[in-house]
Amino acid sequence: MTFLYILGILVVVIVLLLIIALFLPDGYFIEKSAIIKKPCGYVMDKVADFHNYIQWNPWQQKGDKSDITGLSKRPGHKYSWKGSKRGTGSLTLRDIDEHHLNFDLEFITPVKTIARDNWLFEDWGSDETKVTWQNFGALPYPLGRLKGYMFHKNLNRQFTEGIRNLKKLCER
Repeated sequence: MTFLYILGILVVVIVLLLIIALFLPDGYFIEKSAIIKKPCGYVMDKVADFHNYIQWNPWQQKGDKSDITGLSKRPGHKYSWKGSKRGTGSLTLRDIDEHHLNFDLEFITPVKTIARDNWLFEDWGSDETKVTWQNFGALPYPLGRLKGYMFHKNLNRQFTEGIRNLKKLCER
């Protein structure tokens, strides 16, 4: 009797979580901006060339294996990583123009997913640049949606750190 009671409660909790997940957002969007006291081209180079990217990337970990392939600042330029904490994935430059960089972000492990990483560089006053970093992707049903709030909060903190690192690197 006790076993059936506990099993019944467990089933009700699982069903409730599945119903709640139906009403949670199926995607996320993060955006961070900063004014950097350097010209637009200089700042853009620190993001578009993965040899520079590893200097400010908030996810770069000691001991992680990374590989950079393709021509710098050209579509197909790719940064791949494999680490014990952040798993395996890649960031590939999809397209580039005078003020935009658009990347495909692919996570292979621990969870296979794809996201977009976009950058906007605007001339801002004399020799200053407004940098806007956006990231968005899907939150799979049901676990991705249930963990979405914590995921968003964590990612928000990491993007703040990344844009701060980029500003520091450019302005030194």
